[in-house]
Amino acid sequence: MIHPVLPGRSPAESRLTLSQIMDNNDTNLMGTVHGGVLMKLADSLAGVVSARHSEGAAVTVAIDEMTFRVPVRVGDVLHLHAQVNWAGATSMEIGVRALADRWDSTVPAVHVASAYIVLVAVDELGTPRGVPPVVPVTDEDRRRFGEAEIRRAHRLARRAAIEDSRALSA
Repeated sequence: MIHPVLPGRSPAESRLTLSQIMDNNDTNLMGTVHGGVLMKLADSLAGVVSARHSEGAAVTVAIDEMTFRVPVRVGDVLHLHAQVNWAGATSMEIGVRALADRWDSTVPAVHVASAYIVLVAVDELGTPRGVPPVVPVTDEDRRRFGEAEIRRAHRLARRAAIEDSRALSA
């Protein structure tokens, strides 16, 4: 399928932050915020950022990586910051960084989690559609773009290796 060439967009054009106070409904058996709650919020925010970048719906196809650094506690204000790091013909990588303002402290916000989520833009029928390329503007944008290309290359190489392994055992 040939996708039209669209004008590029900078990461800043779709960058977004979501903030939420974490409460008892968000906890796991350890009494801290459940990792799945953070994953859901990160995926939801990535969906909005990808829709802003591509000007339409997008669906999650992979969570390339999600790391949890320190627990989030009840009462903390969770801030998720997301932006498009890279875009191909139909797919986009969205980087999400989660920080927590501790409810009982005046220390700066703590970096609690990071995620790299891959989404594909789709039309009304669910068919992949073209997306604008990412135009990195800042040094940080360029770093994130380059690292996203490395993650993509690893993802594609892993997929090819698994397919080759299955073909050999068939």
